[in-house]
Amino acid sequence: MKQRLITSKPISAIPADDPHRKLKIAKPDTDPSLPHIGLVGDTYTVLISGDDTKGRYCLIDMHVPPGGGPPPHRHDFEESFTVLAGAIEATFRGRKSVIQTGETLSIPANAAHSFTNTSKESARLLCICAPAGREEFFGEIGVRVSTRTTPPPMLDKRAQAAALKKAEVLTPKYRTELLKP
Repeated sequence: MKQRLITSKPISAIPADDPHRKLKIAKPDTDPSLPHIGLVGDTYTVLISGDDTKGRYCLIDMHVPPGGGPPPHRHDFEESFTVLAGAIEATFRGRKSVIQTGETLSIPANAAHSFTNTSKESARLLCICAPAGREEFFGEIGVRVSTRTTPPPMLDKRAQAAALKKAEVLTPKYRTELLKP
């Protein structure tokens, strides 16, 4: 059996509870305070932010319509997706896999990847990024929309070029690299 990293660390006391940290219950369909962010045709709802976890991770509810999904990219943090509804086609280091409802995909830091909803139905994913920060990138580059399933506004060619330029400028700040398809 493989030795797990967590058990190979020296034993130490568990830190005291931090009473300043609060319980958070995220209700993506009814909580108007949750940010719904339109980006690359998808809508991402930030359920748990780095502010909620002291930067340890963030949790994002992703609504991905047919044809949606991010372009090829890589970043220096861990990322995983659990498909709650529908399916996606994930490309990892050039190899394609179909991830169905109930399945989870884990992307190691620094690995090239992308995904696309190749079906005729919208997909719903839960995305965890550790450490947090991805939600800040989405908030800075995307546009606010009203609900978890509201699509972002359609962009004309000029607006698409401006959005791509903005992404290229911001990706280094968020430890991300856009890759050629």
